[in-house]
Amino acid sequence: MSAIAEAMTSPVFDVEAIRRDFPILTREIHGKPLVFLDSAASAQKPRQVIDAERYIYENEYANVHRGIHYLSQICTDRMEAAREKIRVFLNAGKTGEIIFTRNATESINLVAASWGRKFLKAGDEIILSEMEHHSNIIPWQFLRDELGVVLRIAPVTDDGEFRLDEFAKLLGERTKLVAITHMSNVLGTIVPVADVVRMSHDAGAKVLLDGAQAVTHIPVDVQALDCDFYVFSGHKLYGPSGIGVLYGKEELLEAMPPYMGGGEMIRSVTFEKAEWADLPYKFEAGTPAIAQAVGLGAAVDYVTGLGLDAIGAHEADLLTYATQRLSAVEGLKIIGTAPGKASVLSFTMDCAHPHDIGTLVDRAGVAIRVGHHCAQPLMDRMCLAATARASFGLYNTRGEVDVLANSLEAVQEFFG
Repeated sequence: MSAIAEAMTSPVFDVEAIRRDFPILTREIHGKPLVFLDSAASAQKPRQVIDAERYIYENEYANVHRGIHYLSQICTDRMEAAREKIRVFLNAGKTGEIIFTRNATESINLVAASWGRKFLKAGDEIILSEMEHHSNIIPWQFLRDELGVVLRIAPVTDDGEFRLDEFAKLLGERTKLVAITHMSNVLGTIVPVADVVRMSHDAGAKVLLDGAQAVTHIPVDVQALDCDFYVFSGHKLYGPSGIGVLYGKEELLEAMPPYMGGGEMIRSVTFEKAEWADLPYKFEAGTPAIAQAVGLGAAVDYVTGLGLDAIGAHEADLLTYATQRLSAVEGLKIIGTAPGKASVLSFTMDCAHPHDIGTLVDRAGVAIRVGHHCAQPLMDRMCLAATARASFGLYNTRGEVDVLANSLEAVQEFFG
């Protein structure tokens, strides 16, 4: 019986049954059981996702949309069914509002290059926050350097809480876009995005939400949020790498020019002109990531089958327990303690550099992330060069938290 079937017959979140769905979790690292605490960088894949992708390649693979033969038609149906699953997952109004990209990074770049170049001009303002991933900074810097738009930065507190009051002060008649993370990949802070969207719209600005971290942990309803754009990556949602999603309101996507040119994104072409295909294909030039899209659909099935509320409750318990255990480690400081944060624990230790911490706990089979986490401006805000980061997923356990805590105590003893 799969973990999803067991979850449907039991009120208990059976993490051990879930772990059996993830083949990689049975392996050892340096002779120790793998403790994978790096899901915020990229999550592991359940067998259901692996099998869905393999099945396409072994049984049904052909290029999509362009063929009348059986394999092309059935593969097209599989890919479009995955798009519909994602529409339901985000509660978008239409499947045409779901654009397949390579990842959240490409989704943001698409909006910047297409919507930004068409609708922004010198002096227009874009609001970011101090918590942004580089992927939600650099594309807007391109526009700043090219068009002369102005970037304004919403601050966070020392605890990592988003300053909604200070954000409100940045909004004005020149604000054209607010591009902000839904959940920080470093701090675990969940931004009050419903308030951000409402306030931004009141000021006449559009809103892009970076949901790369959030969709794994909390339900997202783009219609209820009323955001204009929402982006995420498949590989963080227990799906394949190489596939991402851009949600955009239909009227905005219709008004935007294509991001790339080539096959699939056209209705007709002559040497004099071209006419674009309907949504979503206008933004999907070239052969898409077919099997990866199907795999992402399987990942959405897996997560929704378990239930994001149940997943969130399990991860909240892990976060609470891990916060208690790590707080007891001598010389360890947790970075980011905003109320209501999700399952990310960044920390430093007085005795060791984060890279040394990561190297030593790896010998105990523990995989964590170290460095600036593609958020150097946030590191500067926190007066840090780097942190160590443990991030929890639906397959982690309290026992694994204990292994992490014990390995960090060993680090303290080694350097102490």
